[in-house]
Amino acid sequence: MTGTVLEATRELMRRLGLTTVFGNPGTTEVPFLSGWPDDFRYVLGLQESVVVGMADAHAQLTRRPVLVNLHSAGGVGHGLGAVFNASANRSPLIVTAGQQARAMLAEEPFLGAPDAAAFPRPHVKWSHEPAHAGEVPIALARAYRIASTPPYGPVFVSIPVDDWERPFDGPMPDVAPTAGRGVAAHVEDVTALADAVRDALGAGPDGGPRTAIVAGAAVDADGAVPDLVALAERCGAAVWAAPLSGRCSFPEDHPLFAGFLTPERRALGAELERYDLVVVLGAPAFTYHVQRPGDVAPLPPTVVVSDDPDVLARTPHGNGVLASPGPVLRALLSVVPASDVPPVTAGRVLPEVPDPAEGLTPALVYATLAGVLPGDAVVVEEGPSHRGALHDHLPIRSTDAGFLTTASGALGYGIAATVGAALARPDRSVVGVLGDGSAMYGIQALWSAAREQARAVFVILDNSEYAAVRLLGERAGGDKLPGTRLGGIDFAELARSMGVDARRVEDPAALAAALRDALAATGPTLLHVPVAGEGPAPY
Repeated sequence: MTGTVLEATRELMRRLGLTTVFGNPGTTEVPFLSGWPDDFRYVLGLQESVVVGMADAHAQLTRRPVLVNLHSAGGVGHGLGAVFNASANRSPLIVTAGQQARAMLAEEPFLGAPDAAAFPRPHVKWSHEPAHAGEVPIALARAYRIASTPPYGPVFVSIPVDDWERPFDGPMPDVAPTAGRGVAAHVEDVTALADAVRDALGAGPDGGPRTAIVAGAAVDADGAVPDLVALAERCGAAVWAAPLSGRCSFPEDHPLFAGFLTPERRALGAELERYDLVVVLGAPAFTYHVQRPGDVAPLPPTVVVSDDPDVLARTPHGNGVLASPGPVLRALLSVVPASDVPPVTAGRVLPEVPDPAEGLTPALVYATLAGVLPGDAVVVEEGPSHRGALHDHLPIRSTDAGFLTTASGALGYGIAATVGAALARPDRSVVGVLGDGSAMYGIQALWSAAREQARAVFVILDNSEYAAVRLLGERAGGDKLPGTRLGGIDFAELARSMGVDARRVEDPAALAAALRDALAATGPTLLHVPVAGEGPAPY
């Protein structure tokens, strides 16, 4: 191809389907953006972490890589918290950033990025600044391949501002959009795992399942939730959600769904000790948040299936199978027979629906949502202090990316992800349920929602504090913790100032109607819900 680096790059972006770009521009990005093609879409965010968060959710729901364009070192720095999230979420983002002109770099110029490729590490799979202008399309093609090869994750390319108008006369990179088929296991590994599953079919002495399957986010990312449902039903296995998983990988109203594993060694060990076999699919084994003296996790024989060799290398429990969960599930379904023991339930019992007379509690909000949401709705969550109420009262039923939260725990993801999810799947209802503290980390996302007319509902659960910090702190023995009290924020006024329809809901009797109206709207809507009642610590 003969032309400029910019022309070659845009042609490559078309070939790879990277025509929706999430960005926040600066002067070092002007040549890349100038003469923006009519067949490209630019989604503007008012802060870089919001930009990355929107792209993160968009990539997860479309199951395709997404290009993010940030501004030099400062913009990348603003977005790094969200890149940290994207890494934990295994989102295939191609993050690009402008760099100052090559001739100026030795003098550390204004807006230059010293050692640009080192800045986002270790939270990207690959980071690079091309050695010369002609390498830019080649670097972008390589970034695409790496981001979209399991284990998926973000990559970074720094591009000097004067590269775009340089001539490009080399061959275009020969790269095609990936199909996301995942990594298949060795036949011997599948055979050994199938033998272990066959040996643990049916019910144990207590009448419950002998096999536990721990479902991680990668099962949903592979589009393999129906396969997991079929295998669990065939084996009569109990299915647990992996600790702090960023996605729902098994219908939470299914009789075989056992619940959510605790990110604490002793409690997790107690939850799994009753089984003869534990199979972990697409998750670390295990993610812990709290360590207490003497904590141990004696576990039954365990097999961990992951396409991330680092997960297998750092797993102290059991054997590992290097593969994506989707291919392994389909292989197991072809060889594991159905159990001849009548299926048993996993034993999960949901609490009763809260009494509205007790006021607007988080439990009531989630229970009301459960009654009005369509079955294929997408729920984006970031309210750490209310997660127990979510688990108890809003079972996620969708088998196709029906739930997103951040796997990293870094706040600010949810409100941006709600916008990105709505842009990715305008055919589905998208509801973000967010704490007041979490929402304020990325409140600028509301402006993008209004600009793009994203059909999203934002439900702000306002308890006027960082309750998760206080509750976990008190559980660990802390006292009189400063910096946890909030309050005085009018989210409805904030939303309206950025073009989003909004209302405050204080009457429990008005909540269901307000949610139905918001779900029926053609654009974004925010409900500010002050909540009362203090639940237990998140775990």
